[in-house]
Amino acid sequence: MALDWIGFGYAALVASGGIIGYAKAGSVPSLAAGLLFGGLAGLGAYQLSQDPKNIWVSLAASGTLSGIMGMRFYNSGKFMPAGLIAGASLQSYWQSVL
Repeated sequence: MALDWIGFGYAALVASGGIIGYAKAGSVPSLAAGLLFGGLAGLGAYQLSQDPKNIWVSLAASGTLSGIMGMRFYNSGKFMPAGLIAGASLQSYWQSVL
C-alpha cells in the first residue's frame, strides 16, 4: 500500500506551525493545538496508508482546522498563519473525501 505523503506533509506543517507559534510568541495554546492536530493528522495519514477507506480521523482533523482557521482568516484577513493552514486543511479534507 502506498504512503499518504500529502497527509504526512500536512501533519508536519500543522505540528511545525504550533512549534513556531510557541517559539516566536511563547504561545502555549498554539503549541498544544499544533501538536494535537498535527498528531491527529499524522494518525489519519497512517490510517489512510493502511486502508484507503479509513478516512474518519483525517476528516475530523482537517475539517475542524478548516473551520477554525478559516474563520480566523476571514476575521483577520492575514494569510499567515490562518490562511495557509485553512487552505492546506481544506485541501487535505478534499483529498480524504475523494
